[in-house]
Amino acid sequence: MLYGYIVIVMQFSFFELALKIYNLKIMPFNYKLILVFLLSLPQALLANVKLNPLFSDHMVLQRERNVPIWGWADPDEKIKIVGSWGKSASAIAGADGTWKTTLKTPKAGGPFQITITGKNKIVLNDVLSGEVWLCTGQSNMDFALNKFVRDAREPVYQPLVEHIRNEIATANDDQIRHIEVLQNTSLYKKQTDFKGQWISANTKQVGEITATGYFFAKELRKQLNVPIGLVECSWGGTRIQPWISEEAYLQDDNLRDYFNTNRKEVKATLEKVDAENYVDKAYEAKLEAWNKKGKKGRKPKAAVHPKMDRQAPATLYNGMLNAIIPYAIKGAIWYQGESNAVYMPNEYEMFFTSMINSWRADWKQGDFSFYWTQLAACKRGNDEADKGWATVNDQLRRTLKLPNTGMAVLYDIGEAKDIHPHNKMDAGKRLALWALKKDYKSKITAISGPLYKSQKIKGSKIQVKFSEVGSGLLVAKKHLLAPAIAVNEPLQWFEIKDADGNWHKAEAKIITKNKIEVWNLAVANPTHVRYAWSGTPTGANLYNKEGLPAAVFSTEK
Repeated sequence: MLYGYIVIVMQFSFFELALKIYNLKIMPFNYKLILVFLLSLPQALLANVKLNPLFSDHMVLQRERNVPIWGWADPDEKIKIVGSWGKSASAIAGADGTWKTTLKTPKAGGPFQITITGKNKIVLNDVLSGEVWLCTGQSNMDFALNKFVRDAREPVYQPLVEHIRNEIATANDDQIRHIEVLQNTSLYKKQTDFKGQWISANTKQVGEITATGYFFAKELRKQLNVPIGLVECSWGGTRIQPWISEEAYLQDDNLRDYFNTNRKEVKATLEKVDAENYVDKAYEAKLEAWNKKGKKGRKPKAAVHPKMDRQAPATLYNGMLNAIIPYAIKGAIWYQGESNAVYMPNEYEMFFTSMINSWRADWKQGDFSFYWTQLAACKRGNDEADKGWATVNDQLRRTLKLPNTGMAVLYDIGEAKDIHPHNKMDAGKRLALWALKKDYKSKITAISGPLYKSQKIKGSKIQVKFSEVGSGLLVAKKHLLAPAIAVNEPLQWFEIKDADGNWHKAEAKIITKNKIEVWNLAVANPTHVRYAWSGTPTGANLYNKEGLPAAVFSTEK
């Protein structure tokens, strides 16, 4: 340490001598203060051990696993971690100041305490061991319970608002914990830190918890009776593209050109907008026109700087997701796709598949469970958006080819006039069915509504076979939070495609436990069938007897 002081003093002396030799003049300053500052640098550079914000008071650790724990310290600093349940671990910080180790966690329970010791000491209190789930996507995952307490746009859905208001007013489950990654973009650099804290599902804090995630967790709590931790990483209005890493793009032959083309466009735009004296003429013109109209209507907004663009490939992976990898999780739930209904909807499966595979590779926790939703019904502004909504739903269904995946169908609990439907209660329950059956081996008859399996053309009719039929197919109807009930009505929202490629409204009927027959008397040579092909398939009524709706599908490849 003494050697460091001598070097600094010598450097300061040479600096002062150079000023005198060359007669350089700089702004007046106090040499003694500068010297004191320089002498204090070595002590200031002795950084305290710091943890990723995930590791803080009230956290939930994935139970009975060697979980990664990481942070920062001085290079070569030795770190000791001790859990109050009797397990410990150690690490040595690398040359870049980062460190990571693993700690064996106990059976579900708590509260526990974790002590981290280096050149300083950190004590984490009220730590629980349980089940941890990643909650991610866009606004229907991002929106917290507080976002759903305003009156519904359509009076028929007001009981759902009252249900959520009551939930917030009465919530009292300290065993549900939640931490959210603040929304942040990063075009190039992977962020490793964020600001956040764990909160609990009590009346003061529950309103800040993701609504979809909360009702998912509540269902797990009911069945498992263990602590549930929710790690939320979501942002409203975002496409799937920014959630995929640069490495995933470059390793995929189908996606590499898309990424490189985008980066080339971004680079050109950056050179333009960062140039001296740059003026956004398009914005200025719109602003001038708005002013001339007496400032009526919505005020124009300046174009987003490319480095702040939340839609650019890899920006949210870099700015948000990377900071929580590889926190130990049981699995992930995903609610996204609305923003892709008019942006590359036909390619959604390709992007989604790449995203899931790359996240699993980055986490290094195997093919962890990944469950998602089809989009809830919502009236779209035009035919392109309407059909794009259905296309994304079908692309989501097709991604089920990946192992350890599942999908909750939501078109029957949507709201035509609200893209953020209030019924997150059933959304959470339907996602939880997959986890309860697949991850926790609960005895559940049906975890999904009917899923298209195959078709067989028989003359002028097409027979469609389904999986996930539970006790059998059923024509049914659902209202608000009530279970779906059988109705004596014909099947609706089936269409059949003729040999010339035109779609026609079709009749359909259930013929066996897992098959239906579809036809249109005017179509002699049908080729394909599709179901609920709209953003708002009101009246779609194919269910299984367990009350779960059939997924949106098309038999076209």
